[in-house]
Parts: sequence; structure tokens; C-alpha cells
Amino acid sequence: MSRLPVLKPQEVIRKQKRAGFEVDHTSGSHYIMRHPDGRRTVVPFHAGRDLKRGVLKAILAQSELTVEDFLEL
Repeated sequence: MSRLPVLKPQEVIRKQKRAGFEVDHTSGSHYIMRHPDGRRTVVPFHAGRDLKRGVLKAILAQSELTVEDFLEL
């Protein structure tokens, strides 16, 4: 299994869009993204701050993507 990188929220949102997710709405500084099959994930978007590995792992669990699939996007 590959080690998760530290990414910026913009990069995570871009990869989620490639996986078929679309921004449903925002709630404060969080982007709520939905997939046509019903999956939902929340990406925190704080200016100038990277997403930590634990947060990225939670996002991948919510979106039901493996680390390898996510890194290929």
C-alpha cells in the first residue's frame, strides 16, 4: 500500500471530480461532494493549509476509493 501524500484541498477536489464526484454545496469552509451513485464526502477547505494524512484517509473511506485508485487519478 502506498503512503498517503499531504495534499492541498484543491488537488483533492480535482481528483474527486475525476472520480465522478461533483460539488453539491458548501457549508462554511467545507465542500460537500456527491457521486451520482449516492456516495458523499466532505472536503475541508482552509486557505493556505494542507490536508493531513488522517483527514485524507477519512475522505477516501467516505468516497470508497483505495489509495492506489486515488493516486492514479
